[in-house]
Amino acid sequence: MNVHDRYAGLSGIEQMRALQASGGRPPIMETLQFELLEVEDGRVAFVGTPGPHAYNPIGSIHGGYAATLLDSACGCAVHTRLSATQAYTTLELKISYLRGMSADTGLVRAEGSVISVGRRVAFAEARLVDAKGKLLATASSTLLVIDKAA
Repeated sequence: MNVHDRYAGLSGIEQMRALQASGGRPPIMETLQFELLEVEDGRVAFVGTPGPHAYNPIGSIHGGYAATLLDSACGCAVHTRLSATQAYTTLELKISYLRGMSADTGLVRAEGSVISVGRRVAFAEARLVDAKGKLLATASSTLLVIDKAA
């Protein structure tokens, strides 16, 4: 499900709220089994429960699981600040892993927030915490803002 195509003509925050209200999940959210929980101006939150579907060969949750939740949180936070004629793509994502995860970790929450959005570049940050509030990973992201009308 492409949010831009399905909700064409809506601003970024309107698109994110429509996606949340519909309960729709783009394929990556289906694959990694996470949900869009909150949408605000410049902030979003995703939740998921890491499990066997996200294990790596060494028997722990793959770092890509955390990276995907953090990248989604950063990108979608920026998306809430975009107009109907803008899109974004991640240019850079820096992640710091502080704690590993397993199927016993339980529910995790990735919360992303905008630092700034300019005409061509946006900056965002995100945190991944477990249900007890323990910090698992952090991210900072640089995103390219694209004018779709050009």
